[in-house]
Amino acid sequence: MIVKPARLLLAMTAMVALPSFAQNVATVNGKPIPAAKVDQVVKQVVAQGKATDSPQLREAIKKDLIGREVLIQEADKQGVGTRPDVKNAIDNARQSIIINAMLADYIKKNPVKDADIKAEYDKYKAQMGDKEYHARHILVGTEDEAKQIIAKLKGGAKFEDLAKQSKDPGSAANGGDLDWASPASFVPEFSKAMTSLNKGQITETPVKTQYGYHVIKLEDVRAAKIPPLEEVKQQVAESLQQRKLAAFREELMKKAKIQ
Repeated sequence: MIVKPARLLLAMTAMVALPSFAQNVATVNGKPIPAAKVDQVVKQVVAQGKATDSPQLREAIKKDLIGREVLIQEADKQGVGTRPDVKNAIDNARQSIIINAMLADYIKKNPVKDADIKAEYDKYKAQMGDKEYHARHILVGTEDEAKQIIAKLKGGAKFEDLAKQSKDPGSAANGGDLDWASPASFVPEFSKAMTSLNKGQITETPVKTQYGYHVIKLEDVRAAKIPPLEEVKQQVAESLQQRKLAAFREELMKKAKIQ
């Protein structure tokens, strides 16, 4: 079969145009949506562990990109992007994206080492100690109030009943119960008084802290339950990363000429 020149030219044109068309998943009012854009979003979603690459995911992302393109075109028609408040929001978003990318690069170049994680974990264990305490307390504003409570307790009043007048909103409704906690969880004055008590004992004198005056009762003591390093390694690493970033920011602030 002999192909006429006009048909041959048309066939060749179609062959050339096909790859270009295949690079786009859709066009919206003449504006193409590149297939590479879909690939990029798929990669992000998969990296975040939200889904696995599949035809269904790609179709959903394609529809979302089409919808966004329709909306942005309408917003451009209305001149929304030229409004001062929108420009400010765009500028803030741009700064956040660039700053976050820079900080991510900094962490890659200055990673938290396993030795640092182990040292931080050991420090935490030392601070927590080997015991946990289950205590109750009643917080009041004056020493005289605390003394009156101690006198009532010695007279047979129930600690849980008197705790209703406590100024600590977090424990007053629960009979002053502070649940199980490490001594490091409390201010030094409170911890010292609490750890000096025997099981079931109440402080003989008011305990003064920055919050007021406390009457403390020790319910029980047990061995501390500290999770193994393997369980908290990621949390410790993230905490150390945040410290690194805070130190990096502080260093830049010191170097900057701020007037």
